[in-house]
Parts: sequence; structure tokens; C-alpha cells
Amino acid sequence: MNITVYSTPTCPWCTRVKDYLKYKEVGFKEVDVSKDRESAMEMINKSGQRGVPVIDIDGNIIVGFDQAAIDNLLK
Repeated sequence: MNITVYSTPTCPWCTRVKDYLKYKEVGFKEVDVSKDRESAMEMINKSGQRGVPVIDIDGNIIVGFDQAAIDNLLK
């Protein structure tokens, strides 16, 4: 399973997403879009959103901390 979390250091919902994935013992790649413009553009192209968090789980995009959607894709 390939999971990327697009986030910023000051985003409380990003922290919740990362903490939740750690709690579920799921590995993920964290991308700080405040420091990486190329990744920020990639996130916008994938999600159509400028806000974070954006979670990419095997090509499925979740905007925000949607625990039910995350759990559904982790099955």
C-alpha cells in the first residue's frame, strides 16, 4: 500500500491524520508542501485543493481528516 500525506507543520488536522495512521500502524510518506513547491503543485493537481491535509492512498484522494474514508481504503 502506497500512502502519501501532503501537509504543513502548522496544520492541526495534518497532525491528526499522521497520528491516526501511526496508531493504525500504517506506513506513509509525509510531504511538507510549505517547503516543496513541486509537491504542492502535485497535490493541487491530484486533489483540486490548496488546503491540507490531502491523503493519497494508492491513488485514492482524501481531502481533510475523514476517518471513515481512511479506514475504508485501508481495508
